[in-house]
Amino acid sequence: MSAWIPVCTLDDLPLLGARRLERPKGAPVAVFRNADNEVFALLDRCPHKGGPLSQGIVSGRSVACPLHNWSIGLDSGQVAAPDEGCTPAFAVKVEGNVVHLDRDQVATLGIDLPLPQAGPCRGSRPELKPTPQPT
Repeated sequence: MSAWIPVCTLDDLPLLGARRLERPKGAPVAVFRNADNEVFALLDRCPHKGGPLSQGIVSGRSVACPLHNWSIGLDSGQVAAPDEGCTPAFAVKVEGNVVHLDRDQVATLGIDLPLPQAGPCRGSRPELKPTPQPT
């Protein structure tokens, strides 16, 4: 039997958009709402390069990663062919106007996956130096 935790209301989720749920460990969870008011939850991390799915475009039952436009199924986390990969999907329950996620999944699912890194990594490019100004 699942233990459900309330995370937001349906009204908190933008139509064709998402909200992020931060967790003590691992990447955040993205909670999505599509045009049919269906609610889904995925790890907020594209399996390709770690793009933030919560910033992607929702269309039907999929979301396009904002980095490279990979299409990911909201119900399964499966990437659409010809691309390959999967991101963890979380169980969702909507009661009345309240959105719930499975407590055990929030605590454990995907916490072993590396967190995405924004911007250049240390040592990945030479140090920038100020350009001398003409006097």
